[in-house]
Amino acid sequence: MAKIEIYASRYCPYCNWARQLLNTKGVEYRVHDVDHNTGLWREMEQRTGGHTVPQIIINDRPIGGYDDLSALDRTLGLDPLLAGTATSAGKVD
Repeated sequence: MAKIEIYASRYCPYCNWARQLLNTKGVEYRVHDVDHNTGLWREMEQRTGGHTVPQIIINDRPIGGYDDLSALDRTLGLDPLLAGTATSAGKVD
């Protein structure tokens, strides 16, 4: 099973949509709550290059935000990534 992390805010609808999408996949993930935590926010920016939430990381690979995660799912690239069978590396564009 994939290692999934989400940098998120409780007040962000895109963060909630990302969680819902991952919940439909039946996978476990760790949420880093960046609300009122500038240290975690800086960590998120350093690890992902992103400056907005959510930022999703799967198997130490920055995926991007909800739109990127959803696009990956629509193009049938998410399930192999979650199963650990994806072959491409790098950030999803």
